[in-house]
Amino acid sequence: MRNARSLTTADDEHDPEGSTVSLDQARDSALLAQAERSFSELSAARQRLAEGTYGRCERCGRDIPTARLIARPEARHCVSCSR
Repeated sequence: MRNARSLTTADDEHDPEGSTVSLDQARDSALLAQAERSFSELSAARQRLAEGTYGRCERCGRDIPTARLIARPEARHCVSCSR
């Protein structure tokens, strides 16, 4: 997106009909950061699975309920400890 933006001289920053390139770039950057965090958390969960610690709360050591793991497979804490 940055490359495409540098190749044009269009002044879309003042276009009342649509979003700006800056807004699109900020949104895309935020989405990329979120995807990278999710990937990192899921990779850590996979490592815990390999180590045999997946599904156990990292704070209290109790089992994390299956429903929570289905909803959030990257969960590191039980519901009580995550509050």
